[in-house]
Amino acid sequence: MLEAVRLNRPEAKFYQASSSEMFGKVVETPQKETTPFYPRSPYGVAKVYGHWITVNYRESYDMFACSGILFNHESPRRGIEFVTRKVTDAVAKIKLGLQKELRMGNLDAKRDWGFAGDYVKAMWLMLQQDKPQDYVIATGETHTVHELVDIAFNQVGLNWRDYVVIDPRFVRPAEVDLLLGDSSKARQELGWELEVNFEQLVRMMVESDLEKNKRLLQNDNAFINV
Repeated sequence: MLEAVRLNRPEAKFYQASSSEMFGKVVETPQKETTPFYPRSPYGVAKVYGHWITVNYRESYDMFACSGILFNHESPRRGIEFVTRKVTDAVAKIKLGLQKELRMGNLDAKRDWGFAGDYVKAMWLMLQQDKPQDYVIATGETHTVHELVDIAFNQVGLNWRDYVVIDPRFVRPAEVDLLLGDSSKARQELGWELEVNFEQLVRMMVESDLEKNKRLLQNDNAFINV
């Protein structure tokens, strides 16, 4: 993509979606733009390449190519394969009687989770700058998977201990135990601010999955009654 931009629209602005997973086995906490990368997954390794090739094109060809090193950004649109949606969708289905249990791996793993809508604003702000730079985008707070599960079940009036089953199959072979971002540069230079906190985010996602599953349930019932 960078080569296509260089050849056809060198004046275009290019945004690279880098990731906190590049930090992996972190060498310092919190992680900022200058923190060395130590990826612990194929995804993280691939992201490191994407990040550095963007830097390379920027420096080699004077292109407006910037990277947002985004920590976990979640929303009701998050894919079901990600732990946040896995939890909130399961909670909704359990509440509606469509599912009996939620199988999880390491509840002690910590992440810096934020609302995707806030992070997209940061992406836009990066592209409005006079010069391209890389920025860490994060809340600066960590929360455990345990907290995620607790808030999600609490939103529907249930105790997570009655439904969560720890399943070794879902424990990563090379876990990233703690990711915590320092977004001071983005806050100072871009004027970026968070609008949705962690608890609001989880509750938002649970409510969205409740509404989605209620509609599916109604449609199934309507089909049966035809």
